[in-house]
Amino acid sequence: MLALAIALVGSAYLASNALRSLRSNDNLTVIGSSTRPIRSDFVIWRSSVSSQQTTLPLAYQELKRHSEKVQVYFKSKNIPNEAITLSAIDTQPIPETNINGVQTGRTIAYRLVQRFEVRSKDVDAITAIAQSSTELINDGLPFISEPAEYLYTELGKLRVDMISEATKDAKARGEAIVNVSGSRLGTIRKAETDVFQITARYSTEVSNSGAYNTTTIDKDIRAVVAITFAVE
Repeated sequence: MLALAIALVGSAYLASNALRSLRSNDNLTVIGSSTRPIRSDFVIWRSSVSSQQTTLPLAYQELKRHSEKVQVYFKSKNIPNEAITLSAIDTQPIPETNINGVQTGRTIAYRLVQRFEVRSKDVDAITAIAQSSTELINDGLPFISEPAEYLYTELGKLRVDMISEATKDAKARGEAIVNVSGSRLGTIRKAETDVFQITARYSTEVSNSGAYNTTTIDKDIRAVVAITFAVE
């Protein structure tokens, strides 16, 4: 957030000039932050199979066989039925084109796609299954596995705790500045919170709209606040 970036510069300036410039009734803006490691506790894994044949019935029968094999595979890996969602079948007519690339109006084939979505709190188990799902490809299935998405479901409570920690950090920094100058940190006059940054572990990635990494199981979450204190 631009305001907090400006506040960060401002707080650095005040810190360097605190000994000679801080007086009673001045304001001091300080940046506070809090970072915690978190581990994803929920996973979403999407995959699909497809079939392309000259007629809809042929494509459907083949897709049905593919789908049944995938579901048998899921069952063999002990994925509960309630964790699996099957989408409606996506039907894509394949149009005929002439040598000039112009469609003739005829349909020469049909491509059907069945998508699967697995949602689970058993992050490690589903990750292992997703990684080993190439077994289906080796069996001749046109199986496509998408990268799993990793989420953390306790963000609501964690955000509150981290804002509190970041505020304490800002206060400690402010006190370190004013104590050296012989002043005292007073009441909070203004407080701003930046967007949370949830990134891969040890990443320096940031985003103005807030980062939320879903590609890694282990993440860092960072909260930043800008607190303006009265100086007494």
